[in-house]
Amino acid sequence: MNRKKIHDIVFYLHQYIGFIVGLVLVIVGLTGSLLVFEQDFDRFMITQQYGQITPQQVQLSPESVLNTIEAKYAARSDLHLFRIYLPDTSSSPYVGQLSSTDEQRIEVFVNPYTGKIIGERASDNTLIGILLKLHYSLMAGETGTMFVGIAAFLMCILTITGLVLWPGWRKLITGFKIKFDAHPKRVNFDIHKVAGIVSVVFLFFTGFTGFCWNFYDLTEPIIYAVTFTPKPSELVSRPIPGKSAFGLTEQLKIADAALPGAVTKSIYLPGKPEDALQIRMKLPQESSDYGDSNVYLDQYSGKVLRVDNALKMPLGDRVLNSFTPLHYGTFGGLPTRILYMFVGLTPLILFVTGFVMWKHRYRTKSPTGFIKRSVLK
Repeated sequence: MNRKKIHDIVFYLHQYIGFIVGLVLVIVGLTGSLLVFEQDFDRFMITQQYGQITPQQVQLSPESVLNTIEAKYAARSDLHLFRIYLPDTSSSPYVGQLSSTDEQRIEVFVNPYTGKIIGERASDNTLIGILLKLHYSLMAGETGTMFVGIAAFLMCILTITGLVLWPGWRKLITGFKIKFDAHPKRVNFDIHKVAGIVSVVFLFFTGFTGFCWNFYDLTEPIIYAVTFTPKPSELVSRPIPGKSAFGLTEQLKIADAALPGAVTKSIYLPGKPEDALQIRMKLPQESSDYGDSNVYLDQYSGKVLRVDNALKMPLGDRVLNSFTPLHYGTFGGLPTRILYMFVGLTPLILFVTGFVMWKHRYRTKSPTGFIKRSVLK
């Protein structure tokens, strides 16, 4: 097979994949641009809705907040408190997350100094919640999640085929140059090639990580296998007859001792009697906002079941942990987050310019286009 034949195959593959999933990638890209600053925007909205918290000298313990939330919703047997986020700053609230039997989630905000519940909301109905559902599943449930996952995989193929077709391989400067004074058709092509090459790496990684997340049950064992990393074993608590679960304050002290220097960011509460208690922590050297280190404890005895130090994890776990910074652009701080905001706009640019190129090509090949050219001559 000669070079021209290969080029034609790659070209048509690139073109038709772009048409098939282009609009989906535009929606995913635009919502992704808005979600880059998801946490900052959400904190602002919480403050606007529930008021500013005035810092005081001493914060209440997580166990005290846990008891407050459980007492508030004791009559709601359909709700289960499964996670508590500790305050990020001195003026941030505790956030308790409850799940319902119909898979709805409720967030409860607690003043860390007074213990007063300052508000609650259904997280799926917030602007951020709607954007997230649109981004990950087009608001179409499991079917939408699979469809977006497939689209993300196809975007990886689009980046590879686009890289092969990039004209800069023949002359480097040509691949990065836009001739704004040329014919509109040429300007459109130049915008397409430059936008594509500038964003190609970022689009590939956001597509790859999105695919892996949407098909996590499939991709997780593959990543462990290709990195020769054994999958962590399932951790269980062993109920002790006549004994209730260990106090959360004591559990947190054990976790602090198991991972010195780390700060507790969130607590995943057991959903079943045999589940372990998960304390998510962040070491000073970690860049992730919520940390990737964890301490798992037996909820009845306080025994340390496993310690995951994010700085010393096996390769497979480090790859999985890299998905969040690669997908959201948080690996380089504010500059990369701003960059990712613009990367989210490139599927729209590439789709529009690609459509214009196809339109010009279609007109050139069509009989009417031939007649018009003949008349013009």
